[in-house]
This record gives sequence, structure tokens and C-alpha cells, in this order.
Amino acid sequence: MRTVVWNELTTEKQAEILQRPVQMSAESLESRVRAIGEAIETEGDAALLRFTAQFDGTELTEVLLPPSAFAAAEQNLSDEFKAALKNAYDNIYQFHKAQQTPPITVETQKGVVCEVVTRPIEKVGLYIPGGTAPLFSTVLMLAIPAQIAGCQRIVLASPPTIADEIIYAAKLCGIDTIYTMGGAQATFALGLGTEQVEKVDKIFGPGNSYVTEAKRQVSQRVNGAAIDMPAGPSEVLVIADDSADPDFVASDLLSQAEHGADSQVILVTTSQEMAERVNAALDYWLARLSRKDVATESLRHSTTIIVDDLTEAVRVSNQYAPEHLILQTQAPRDLLPSIQHAGSVFVGQYSPESMGDYASGTNHVLPTYGYAKTVSSLGLADFSKRMTIQEISEEGLKALGPIVSLLAEKELLDAHKLAVDLRLEKVKERA
Repeated sequence: MRTVVWNELTTEKQAEILQRPVQMSAESLESRVRAIGEAIETEGDAALLRFTAQFDGTELTEVLLPPSAFAAAEQNLSDEFKAALKNAYDNIYQFHKAQQTPPITVETQKGVVCEVVTRPIEKVGLYIPGGTAPLFSTVLMLAIPAQIAGCQRIVLASPPTIADEIIYAAKLCGIDTIYTMGGAQATFALGLGTEQVEKVDKIFGPGNSYVTEAKRQVSQRVNGAAIDMPAGPSEVLVIADDSADPDFVASDLLSQAEHGADSQVILVTTSQEMAERVNAALDYWLARLSRKDVATESLRHSTTIIVDDLTEAVRVSNQYAPEHLILQTQAPRDLLPSIQHAGSVFVGQYSPESMGDYASGTNHVLPTYGYAKTVSSLGLADFSKRMTIQEISEEGLKALGPIVSLLAEKELLDAHKLAVDLRLEKVKERA
């Protein structure tokens, strides 16, 4: 990792250092994905199966996973793995269950009652990426809050061949519909529907640049599905002082670097010595990773930043707005009040990002690419929507009606005024 001293950089250079890796040309990516979407919309299953053969190298006649695959997956997995997954399930369930909010009822003035209730999103589609790692943990992160929210229809899509771990995790979460499809074509199939794939109301889950662009496009169609959040490659920022363990810091950086060559990791430290010790630890542990080639590519566009103090470290972190923020300092909780922008924060030397990825209970679907400045980590609220209710009594109408009538008149909205005045007249006539 390259090392820079923050206060020796110009403002422009500081901004440049915190830039994310450049993604594929937006124009090129947009046109390619749009062509896939148009084909899915006009040809349906024929296009879906064609793209599955073209991009995933798998010839299929149908994309629905047969029921027998669920029993086979469970049988193929060890009891130890299934127990570990159940432990993770229980923690994630407990944390998200606690996010349920009761209905709110407020009498804003005499005779005027306003309420807020929540209702589940009816049909949701969960996308689980393929690739070299079976992301069964993402199944839990998406399906558990969907379960708790009460979504009536929960379906899952993942590229062929789907790992047993993913299938079993889906079964554990009560999912009985899995589509063997991936990439942009799966996103459009979920968001628009085909002969075999039922259209959903909202799509959740991470993916590569094609999936991300397809989610953006399908969400902008009049007949398309909504999406969970904008997303980019995975990232982590670690704030470390002299008290940090360099091996711990290096392992946290590598845990994100191994996700992909376009992942980005940043170390912000108050100590030049710590920077050097972490670099040495990176070299040592990198050589022992099965995905060292991927992690090495990620480290090429990653940076160690030397700052004067922890206050400045927090300013750098807030400017970057990381997906994952790890605080390895003498008093990490003291920094929390100043943290404004982060997807998820990991406090102290015994809180590696891996815990949140799998089993601590928090959700690992997080805003990346700087979106943590405006977007929250995935939670129960994303699987439901708020609905407001108001009920006005005759007493409330008489008290508030003239106010509303005047305000409508000033906005030149005659029908709005009329709707109130007619009722006021009727009430007056009955008096």
C-alpha cells in the first residue's frame, strides 16, 4: 500500500487520494445493460435462457430450482456447518426483530388524530451473487428481515450452479422459490417478470457492475421494481493509533481486499511506525491467502494515510464515508460521537469486520462508494413502507377547517378550499 502524509497534500490531492477505483465506462456499461433489459422485456424466458448460456455457460430449459435440490443440499452439508449457520441466523433475527416499530398515534389538536403504521412490501426478490465464493451469509442478511417484516412472497435468484450452502440458507429462512439465474438478466427478470419468473416489487442484494447498473435501470422504468440501495465495490477504512495490533489491522484490510480487485482498503493512522508495521504484516499474511492475487490487485489502489491526531483521522473518515469503519484505538468509543458517515462501525480490537459479515447480528448489506453520507445500512425498515392515517372529528373540522380553507385560498386551489367549506356549511346547517 502506498503511504501519504495527509497534511503534506493539497486539498485537491487529498480528494484525489480518497477517490474510489474507476469503474467501467458508464456509457459503455449503460448501453450493454440496456440491451439486456430490452431483450428480457420483449423476449422473456427465451432471452433469459440465452443469456444464461452466454454469460454463465449453462444450458437450461427452466430456471426454477426443483424442490429436490433443497433436500439434497441439506443432506450434503455437515451438522457443524448447519449449527454455525443457525447460530448466525438467531443473532441476525434477534437484532432485526428489535427494529420493529409500534404504530404511532398523535392527537395534533382536539379532534384531529394522525397515525403512522407500517405494512410489508408484498413481493421481494433477493439477488445472491455467484463467482468464486458462495455468499450464503447474504441470504441470511436479506431473507431474515424480509421474514420479520412479513413480506408475502420472498424469492431468491443466484447464478448457476448454486452452492448447497446458499440453498440451505434459503431453506432455513423459509424460502421455497429459487431461480437459477444471475447477472443483469436476473435483475431484469425479477424487476419486469417473464413467463417463468414472477415480477417482484423490490429487488435486494449486491452484485457486480452489470447487476448494479441493471438495478438502477429497472428502478427507473415505469413498470419496474424498486431497489434497496445504490452500490459499488466493497471497502473498509481502519483508524489505528499506537495501541493497535498491526496483525489485526492487516487482517481487517485483507478481509476486504480479497473480495475483488476493485475493492478498496484505507488505513488512517497517527503513527508512521504503525504504518510500517502494518505494511510488513500485510506482506506476511498476503502470501498465505488463497485469494492473494485478488487481494494484491486491490492493494495497488489502496492507501495508508498518516495524520496528526485522531480528530483529523475522523475528519478523513467522514470525508471518505466508508462502507465499513474499524476503530482500533486506545479508547475507540470516544470517537463514536464524531463519526457521521459510515455504513457500519466496528469498535475495538476484538471487533473484526468479519463478525458483522456473518453472525454478530447487524446487516452486512451496506452503502458503498460514498453513499454512506446519505444512505443507511440495510434493515427491517427497507422491507416495509410507512402509511399515514388521519381522522378528523366534527369538532376537529370546526376548529381546523377555517385554517385549511384560508391556506388553500392563498395557494389558489379552489377545489381544496371547497372540500373543506362544504363540510363546514353542512355542520353549520345541522347545528
